[in-house]
Amino acid sequence: MKILIKNIKQLVGIEEEARLKVSGADMKKLECIEQAWLAIEDDKIVGFGKMDDWEGISDWKGLTVIDASDKIVMPCYCDSHTHIVYAGSREGEFVDRINGLTYEQIFERGGGILNSAKKLQDATEEELVESALKRLDEIMKQGTGAVEIKSGYGLSTEAELKMLRVIRKLKERSPLTIKATFLGAHAVPAELKNDKRKYIDIIINEMMPQIGSEQLADYCDVFCEQNYFSKEETIEILIAGKKYGMTPKVHAEQLSNSGGVLAGVEVGAISVDHLEYVGDTEIEALKGSVTMPTVLPGAAFFLSLPFPPARKMMDAGLPVAIASDYNPGSSPSGNMNLMLSICCVQYRMTPEEAINAATINSAYAMDLSKTHGSIAVGKQANVFITTEIPSYAFIPYSFGSNLVETVIINGKVIS
Repeated sequence: MKILIKNIKQLVGIEEEARLKVSGADMKKLECIEQAWLAIEDDKIVGFGKMDDWEGISDWKGLTVIDASDKIVMPCYCDSHTHIVYAGSREGEFVDRINGLTYEQIFERGGGILNSAKKLQDATEEELVESALKRLDEIMKQGTGAVEIKSGYGLSTEAELKMLRVIRKLKERSPLTIKATFLGAHAVPAELKNDKRKYIDIIINEMMPQIGSEQLADYCDVFCEQNYFSKEETIEILIAGKKYGMTPKVHAEQLSNSGGVLAGVEVGAISVDHLEYVGDTEIEALKGSVTMPTVLPGAAFFLSLPFPPARKMMDAGLPVAIASDYNPGSSPSGNMNLMLSICCVQYRMTPEEAINAATINSAYAMDLSKTHGSIAVGKQANVFITTEIPSYAFIPYSFGSNLVETVIINGKVIS
């Protein structure tokens, strides 16, 4: 299978020399080619350049030609933090928050994560697969080509394993590149709310050995937060996860400054996510680390939380990634185009910074930046073509509009 995209108005996010991530002032740089072509063979990018330098086609057999006149071509988004496997919705809690209840108050009366856990435990694997496939199809048509999916709505050995097995089935049935994360430490189940130590022991001594033996998870994550898991507990769980081949991630500094970033840096986490309450101490700790600071604008927007200091982190020389946090309680959207808009409007990120954050840097947060997240020869052919728009800045500018016209995943036209 060969595809030629020609007459591209702007080919965005090109790399002559592949990078793993982009940091600090370099995030303002987004390499593009005006009036360009892009060649794909099988599932890889095999060439690109200016139309003026195009040498034409010698072999037309099996070739699909797409004319992208007045359209933008970009690498697909990499969404490095989602909870796409879930049962049911939680719009009732949305109304509760409008009426004045806080996220913590809703959780204390059995809502939030515990609400989703109850619904998930009652759902079958096939029901979860079918509902998640619909969400994956939705985000794919909005330009996402790779996605991380967490467990964490199980909160029992049986249900957590069920979630991770569902994610394994999604890897087999969806064209998207999918990474799986074990998030057993998302909350303490109601029946053990007075014995968190026992639940941590179940996570480490019961869940992890089975997950490791079936190789169900790429990552291990912990919700490091007041009333959930402390910094010390987070470190203990993540170190245990590493013994079973799970790279650490952390839900960090979402509702308070609780030590999640420091825990993540200490254990070599690939990312620390949320970051609304990050301060100077955390920024200093992240400098020189392997850990990608990841903001989740959908959750901060939906819960009316303080904005994470993305501008301050980038000005300090750090990289920043963007992910959607698609989940039923705090961010019921996986639309990465909308996430770009929120970051540009509320966090004062430039379009260039936001696109880099949602492509190459979010690919890094999934250990995929060698193969995804930019337009480079040899990388996975995951790209999307917009409708006729004036520039890539029009994408975050036109918040709420669907400007993605054609999606190509693994070298195949999907939509």
